[in-house]
Formats: sequence, C-alpha cells, structure tokens
Amino acid sequence: MSSELEARAYLYRWLVFAIMALGYLLACFHRVCPSVVGLDIQQALGLSGGLMGLMASAYFYSYAIIQFPAGLLSDSLGPRASVSMFLVLGGIGSVLLGLALNVEMAIAGRILVGLGAGMVFTPTMKILSHWFRLHEFSRMNAIFLVVGGLGALTGAEPMAWLNAWLGWRVSFGIIGLITALLGALVWGLVRNKPAEMGWPPVAEIDRFGMNSTPRRQAIPLWAGVRQVLFSARVWPNAGWAFLTMGTFFGFGGLWAGPYLMQVYGLSQAEAGGILNMLAAGIIVGAPIHSFLSEKVLHSRKRVLFLCSCALVVVLTVFNLYPASLSVAGLYVLTFAFAVFALAPGVIGVTTTKELFPIEITGTSVGIVNLFPFMGGGMMQLLLGWVLESYPRAGGAAYSLEAYKSMLLVLLLAALLSIPCALIMKETFKRNP
Repeated sequence: MSSELEARAYLYRWLVFAIMALGYLLACFHRVCPSVVGLDIQQALGLSGGLMGLMASAYFYSYAIIQFPAGLLSDSLGPRASVSMFLVLGGIGSVLLGLALNVEMAIAGRILVGLGAGMVFTPTMKILSHWFRLHEFSRMNAIFLVVGGLGALTGAEPMAWLNAWLGWRVSFGIIGLITALLGALVWGLVRNKPAEMGWPPVAEIDRFGMNSTPRRQAIPLWAGVRQVLFSARVWPNAGWAFLTMGTFFGFGGLWAGPYLMQVYGLSQAEAGGILNMLAAGIIVGAPIHSFLSEKVLHSRKRVLFLCSCALVVVLTVFNLYPASLSVAGLYVLTFAFAVFALAPGVIGVTTTKELFPIEITGTSVGIVNLFPFMGGGMMQLLLGWVLESYPRAGGAAYSLEAYKSMLLVLLLAALLSIPCALIMKETFKRNP
C-alpha cells in the first residue's frame, strides 16, 4: 500500500468515525429531550402521569428490544445498511411524535425513535473494529461514550430554547428531519471496512492488530447466547445495570424536569441548565471511574459498589431536602447523580465483557445492555403511576408529597443495587 493511499485510509476513517459519532449523539439527544418538554406534551395531549410515563418509556422498551437483533442485522445486512435504515426510521418517528394528536400516535413515534436510536451503538462498534487497530479501539470507544454525553447535553437546555422558540411539535419535526438526513449520509459516505474502498485492512498497514494475534475457535451464535443466559455470573451485572442506570433514565430522562419546574418553580430554561449537569456528570465521571478501576483500586467490583453507595447518599439528600435545596445545591447533586448512576456503566460494560470469552463479547454485552433501558422504561412508567396516585395541586401540577414518594422509590432502587454489586464476580486482572 502506497504512502498516499495509506494517508487517505487514515483520514477517511476519521470521517467514518465522525459520522457514526454524530448518529450516537442524536440517539442520546432523543433519549433525554422529553424531560424538558414533558409538561408541554402532557398538557397538549391531555395525558395522565401514567400515560406520560408510558409514552416516554416506549423509547427505552424499543431501544432495549432492538439491542440483540442489532448484532444479527449487522452481520446479515451489514452495519452501514442497518444504521442508515434505522436512522431514517427514527427520524420518521420523531416527526410522527411532533404530529401526534393522541397518546397512541405519540407512543408509536417514540417506539420508532427508540428502534432507530437503538441500532446505532452495536453496528458502530463493528464498523470501528474494521477501521481502527486493536490498540486504538478502547480509546475510540471512550471518545464515543463522551460524544454520547454531549448528545445528552444537547437534549436539555438547547431543547428548551428550541421549544420556547418554535414549540415542541416543530422542534421534534426538525430533529426528525436531521436524523433521517444523517441516515442518508451514513449510506452515502460510510463504508463497513477498508476493503469496500479497495484498501487492505488497517491492521495490515503496520502489521499491528488482528494479524498479530492467534486465531481462536469461533463460538456459534446460539451457543454463545445460551452460555450467557445460563451463566449465574451475569445476572448480578444485569441487576445492577437495571437498578442504577434504570434509575438514571427514569428520573433524568423524564421526571427530573417536571420536578424542578413544579417543586422549585424554575423555568424550562433554568431547569434545562440544571439538567445539563446530567450530561456533564457522564462526560467527567466515565474517565474517572476508568482511572480508578485501572490505576487506583485495581478492581471493577469495588468501583461499582462504591458508586452504588454514593448514589444512595445523593438520593438520601434529595429525600431529606426535597423542596429546600439551593439552585447551586441542585446543580451539584444533579451532577453527582449522573456521576454515580450512569457514568459507572463504562465499568459495567467492561466487567460484562471480561466475564466471557472474547468470541462472544458482542453477545454478552448486547444481552446485558437490554437491562439499563428496560429499567429506564419501567422506572419512568412506575414513577408516573406514583405521581398520579396523588391529587394534583390546582388540577395541573403534582404535589410535593407526590414527588417525595417518587424520590423514595429512586432511593429504594439505589439501595437494592448495593447487594448486586457485592455479589458480582471480580474480573480485573493485573497485567504481568
């Protein structure tokens, strides 16, 4: 391979990464933006708290359901085709949500958005494995997660601004069109591997990567699925992800915005500023947890246990002072909530991967990755039912007592995550 072609290959792979990362950014944007405009949607469609929770949680259920098929479709249709097709589908869902005249249309829109967003992460990992060398892959994965945090960041305050300017219906329509156009961009510019551009594998350029590792016997797809599902070691990880990350998605993904506006009397923009701390906590917390696991504690299990304990402390403060925290205190606690509820997911994924042979890494991670989103969907629905069980103040806003019960449910979920972390298998191995 000539130096000119080599330079073109290295440059082109960054274009591939940028496009796929933008897709993940939009997926995370779609995940959190209902938290800011949730009250507007609820009032426009006349939804109860339970129906509002059901509508918002539809994203998480469909996102979770598509995780396992994502790997199968990537292997059959190819990751490029899978991502482009489903991004267009997600864009259509966002437009449908903006046009919704009733709860059925809104739920259908959120289902399509969840399916589209859920088809980004796993196929992208497959694409990046072809375009980046083995020793680069973990770094690219970390960058990819930070981009996801930026997507969550753009789903809060900027969504509040867009909503105030154009309204939630037009806002979702614009976001849907951008998502569909990105799907077309993936199809037009992204290639699954260098061979599709007439280039040799990236690993072959400098003889570093797969060619330098011994071949291992492949594990058949369904044999790998059975190995994961029937392993007792994987279920504490799944339970921990369901409870901690589900708590984050349930509160931060929907009900945190109404809580801040109705209990503290904040505007949408002010609440959006505080909700930005959710994304900031992910961006800052993920690399810190990785550093603690690798360099300080030399443990995966201890990091997850300490994060669960810290999450309990954060939610205890919310429960003790549900309506009397300062704005600065809300910023700090919301940031800490993200640091200890979702950012440790980086370690959770690593632990799950290390439980099983590398040949079924995708299967094991894909199966366990169902649980955070199932937890988020169920938590959003449960919290909506809890709020709805109390009379509304003035017939519109939920009462402080309702939000106190909601915060108690979140605390109980965090407490249950502690025994899950305690019975996990330690997977960290020191390098010889």
